[in-house]
Amino acid sequence: MSMTNQAAGVEKRHTLSVLVQDVDGITSRIAGMFTRRGFTMYSFSSARTEHENINRITIVVYGDEVVVEQITKQLNKLVDVLKVVRLDEESTIARAMLLVKVNADNTTRPHVVDAANIFRARIVDVAPESVVIEATGTPGKLSALLDVLEPFGIREFIHSGEIAVGRGPKTMTPQKNS
Repeated sequence: MSMTNQAAGVEKRHTLSVLVQDVDGITSRIAGMFTRRGFTMYSFSSARTEHENINRITIVVYGDEVVVEQITKQLNKLVDVLKVVRLDEESTIARAMLLVKVNADNTTRPHVVDAANIFRARIVDVAPESVVIEATGTPGKLSALLDVLEPFGIREFIHSGEIAVGRGPKTMTPQKNS
């Protein structure tokens, strides 16, 4: 932890939801801002929204209040950034996706399938010596699934960045006219 972080307080996890214009290079400009300022992104996901030409980027960072405030201010300075909201953990639904290929022959396959079912994951591919499992959930849930599958032999996995939305009727974007 740097001296700045020690003086400012405890580092914790923060989720930022950023509305941006869908223009070429916006994700590069945001990533470049993090690099120039020495901030670290734990997770970064970008996707379309219900509004044409507006994308929503979910960024997960670790830091204290001062660092997160600096990140928010720097993001707001970028021309194509429309809005930055720090999502409160208690009032946010956040999920990531995991695809994991696990060793599974005829004798171990039922145990692997049972493990996947416990985590409400889906088997999306079956081969003679492996299965591919798709799971969504919190980082803790996905990590626990990997721990359970490890004894069978994980051949490979990929974990997406998180996406998040606030609970309740309030939205980040203006509502479309029905």
